[in-house]
Amino acid sequence: MERPKDKDYIETVEGLIFCVVGYLHPPDRYTAYLKYIPEDSGKWGRGPRRYGRVLPYYHVTQVEATYRLLEEQYPQYLYNCPVRGIRVSAIPRSRVKRYHRPRERLRTLLRRGPIDQLEMKLLSLVELLSRASGLRPTDFGVTGSILLGIHNPKFSDIDLTIHGYRASRSLMETLKAGVEGVETPSETWIRDWCRRHLDRLPLNEVELQEIALRRWNQGFYMDTYFSIHPVRGEEEITEQYGSCIYRRIGQVEGEATIIDASMGIYTPAIYRVEDTSLKGETKIKEVEEITSYEGLFSGIFQEDERIRFRGILERVEAEDETYHRVVIGAADSDGGYMKPLTR
Repeated sequence: MERPKDKDYIETVEGLIFCVVGYLHPPDRYTAYLKYIPEDSGKWGRGPRRYGRVLPYYHVTQVEATYRLLEEQYPQYLYNCPVRGIRVSAIPRSRVKRYHRPRERLRTLLRRGPIDQLEMKLLSLVELLSRASGLRPTDFGVTGSILLGIHNPKFSDIDLTIHGYRASRSLMETLKAGVEGVETPSETWIRDWCRRHLDRLPLNEVELQEIALRRWNQGFYMDTYFSIHPVRGEEEITEQYGSCIYRRIGQVEGEATIIDASMGIYTPAIYRVEDTSLKGETKIKEVEEITSYEGLFSGIFQEDERIRFRGILERVEAEDETYHRVVIGAADSDGGYMKPLTR
């Protein structure tokens, strides 16, 4: 059976819709955050059923706001994870009504064809990107509201997934080189994007602009915004739940040099680092990796690059070693940041 992957979606028996996060899941649950709930006046819908969005954008503060709703109305979806040592939202498998997989949905659309303007744009974009990159349409998937079939052609975006490291790198290089018919964000759009994120991240406008300019996985196609989300291939999901134990030490900030950025393309992004310099009162001198659940930091840093960061310091207890990592965008934290050092 195919394992759960980042950007899969789950509908519960109550009609709640969750988005799967990452690749670490208890044997009887799926780690996921609440995104849509049934709502009579909702802007999204499938047939007569309407949905409202409870997560306006992905950020740790917004995810934690959904915890309060779950605590009040659906406490069965909150879980004190013994492996991560934190509370997360996680859906018991027994409460799943329907499990949505991006590649399965795209295959269905490719077979039957589009039924509205947004689906037409989606299929045309997949064909264009496949042809430009030499990839197969089956390397792609579609997530978000189109995956669920609740999209609104008047305002919904196109959220694609691309599966496996080879395909993700190929698509990244293709988009960086430019694809005729795909428009990159304008200066005005980037400026507005930076201003929207000023109150979400502890970065100034210049630093946000640097991050925006490095992002390769977004653009416009036929005047519709699209985003691309690399997803690990089945063979790249190697960690078993419980094979590592994670324990928080406290918040830290510091600098490090990236030595391996290959898994940084995914969410969570994992950057292997060395030459760490930590600030604050900690006896830990070195961390081996920085893990970011904040998608803005995925796929934008390179090997040999010196970065500055702030996040939660954790001790990782594996079967044959113990090491330390810094986590950004995790539950019960202020989100933190990563940024390149000024050259």
